[in-house]
Amino acid sequence: MIAKVITDISLDREFDYLVPPELSDSVRIGSAVTVPFGRSTRSGYVLALAENSSYDAAKLKALAGISPDRPAISENLIKLGKWIAEYYCATQEHAIRTLLPAAVRSGRVREKKLKLYSVADPAAADKYILENRENSRLAKRVKVLQLLLRKGEAVKAELATETDFSVSAFDALVKSGMISMREELPPDEFEQVDALPDTPLAPTPGQQKALEQISTMLEGKAASHVQLLYGTTNSGKTEVYLQAISKVLAAGRSAIVLVPEISLTPQTVRRFRARFGSKLSVLHSRLSDRERFDEWNRINSGKVQIAIGARSALFAPFNNLGLIVVDEEHDSSYKQSESPRYHARDVAVVRGKLENALVILGSATPSAESLHNARQGKFLLARMADQVDNKPAPVIRIVDRRLDPPPEPGMSNLLSPILIHAVEERLERAEQAILFLNRRGYARTLCCPQCGYEARCPECSINYNYTYSRSRELLSCHLCGGIAPAPQVCPDCGFQEIRYFGSGTEKLESCARGIFPGARIGRMDSDMMRSAEDYEVVLDKFRRGKLDILVGTQMIAKGLHFPGVTLVGVINADLGLSMPDFRAQERTFQMLTQVAGRAGRGEKRGEVIFQTTRDSEVIRFAADLDFDGFSQFDLEFREMLNYPPFSRLIAIFFKGENESAVADFAASFAEKLECYRHDRIRITPPAPAPVEKIKNQYRYMMIVRGTGLKTIREAIRILALHSNPPNGVTVAVDVDAQHLM
Repeated sequence: MIAKVITDISLDREFDYLVPPELSDSVRIGSAVTVPFGRSTRSGYVLALAENSSYDAAKLKALAGISPDRPAISENLIKLGKWIAEYYCATQEHAIRTLLPAAVRSGRVREKKLKLYSVADPAAADKYILENRENSRLAKRVKVLQLLLRKGEAVKAELATETDFSVSAFDALVKSGMISMREELPPDEFEQVDALPDTPLAPTPGQQKALEQISTMLEGKAASHVQLLYGTTNSGKTEVYLQAISKVLAAGRSAIVLVPEISLTPQTVRRFRARFGSKLSVLHSRLSDRERFDEWNRINSGKVQIAIGARSALFAPFNNLGLIVVDEEHDSSYKQSESPRYHARDVAVVRGKLENALVILGSATPSAESLHNARQGKFLLARMADQVDNKPAPVIRIVDRRLDPPPEPGMSNLLSPILIHAVEERLERAEQAILFLNRRGYARTLCCPQCGYEARCPECSINYNYTYSRSRELLSCHLCGGIAPAPQVCPDCGFQEIRYFGSGTEKLESCARGIFPGARIGRMDSDMMRSAEDYEVVLDKFRRGKLDILVGTQMIAKGLHFPGVTLVGVINADLGLSMPDFRAQERTFQMLTQVAGRAGRGEKRGEVIFQTTRDSEVIRFAADLDFDGFSQFDLEFREMLNYPPFSRLIAIFFKGENESAVADFAASFAEKLECYRHDRIRITPPAPAPVEKIKNQYRYMMIVRGTGLKTIREAIRILALHSNPPNGVTVAVDVDAQHLM
């Protein structure tokens, strides 16, 4: 038998090895193996088994053995990895690595277990205490036994906090056998999240129709295994997820729930924990290697039936997967920015097909691709148009800042008089407000009004890319991450009244504190939120009514339920429309709809104010909560220009420090693709990318779009992975690209 193995070197190539007789019963597809490789031994995974090889069998080396430190991967996940490598133009090694957390893949992290100690024989311990309580030499051992009898069972660290505890006496009792030890996995940290048990709610008519469709799908009687759950904000999509998961668990199967990273807070976990208790495992980017290793093993060993997390949770190693939920399926965070550049929503659809599992894609503002697939009959559509408890939609007003009176001297004009008055009304009524601005920092640029100097990142090319943080007195580049001290005077001419222009959430918070001096104000953006605990501290204060106003970026736009919020103010609602990207309109509409949905989730009707400086159809559609109207408007534009979802799009990026070398290689790459062009494909020649330089790397981009891209995609993959670019030049392929910057 021949094993086709990929090693831990990214060569995008399988190697044939003989399976020795002693391993023939244990080697299977997905097995972790060690193999002789040149003069060394390498780790690898078996991608396929075959009876023959295209090489001379007599010259093939044999597998060295099964890797004892690394787990096997299921055959279905191996198939999924192969599809990811082929479709997203990535190496097979990169794709397979994606299936396993690094902490698991490396084999270097061991399963951490708690050591729990107890008295081995209580009767013998009682006798020992009685016989030796007057023996001063054994007094410490007597005290340790008394302590452990009182506690019953404890870890050593817990015992060591007692003043009369002796480590040496404890160790002696363990060695003698009077104290026994057992091991168990540490408890899940999220079990500490407060969650009162709840029961399924009576479904609304819209929820009932969605659940009936799900039941039909689970019975295998539907035309598709994918449901697009299009439900307006506060229509009860989460309750549909919960009841669908209950159906799957009752059938003895497991479920994965994907949420955008920013929504993964204890609030999310609390909802699922209340319904399913300890059956839940939580996976997210802030887990340590040890925690990630432990969670992966809980899933792999069958100790939990539900995994909830960001996009990497999609690869949770369930062997009986019955359901994948992708909440906020339109969210751009589901697209991986590094190789393999997969989209978790689309990979979820493929994994569902491989595992014979149902996939639910949920959103109040579905992506153009998912909506198109539903209209084409590839996905089933379930629509929930009414809010739970028939709550009225918030009143949304558009405020044109061009019509505002000039601000008073010394006053900021960041908030319009209408918005200021609306916030003051909420403060008087002890209600809460959210102020949303999708840009962090204090100001977006620094310049000198005397000589025209502008502070720019020296390693990047985009205008105004330095953001000023007042609290840290730093300039930071949000493209490359570079920082510099903020100058107090103009570096070029020495002018002392250097100016900061533009606004971010730090400035918005400062303005709000000045305008509403008695208000309790909190801020949530990536400058403030450095850990999961930071999120929960601010959100818990807001939830308990200890904050009146919450200022934030997109991390407060979705997934949060605060009944006390009756006002949402959006600063610069048209901010994203100027981006040179065909998805800019869609992203802006989705973001505005999501943040508007934070208002009026309690008993009182909400109000939303969009501050703008331009006339925009997109803003008007968002103010009317008219997704159907916006969708028709946006899709007509895309169809006319043959953009996704009416075509596929592949973006190819070339970068390097030598601009001419980058340009020459990009031109050569494009020339080699010309023979694959046909009348349904459009190839945009290589040109400088919208952001021409990041971190001293010049960037060129070419776009391939159209239908019938399979052959040219395969050619792009081979050229990108196996050509030899000049030194310092790299190429990256982004299939179904979400950003074209």
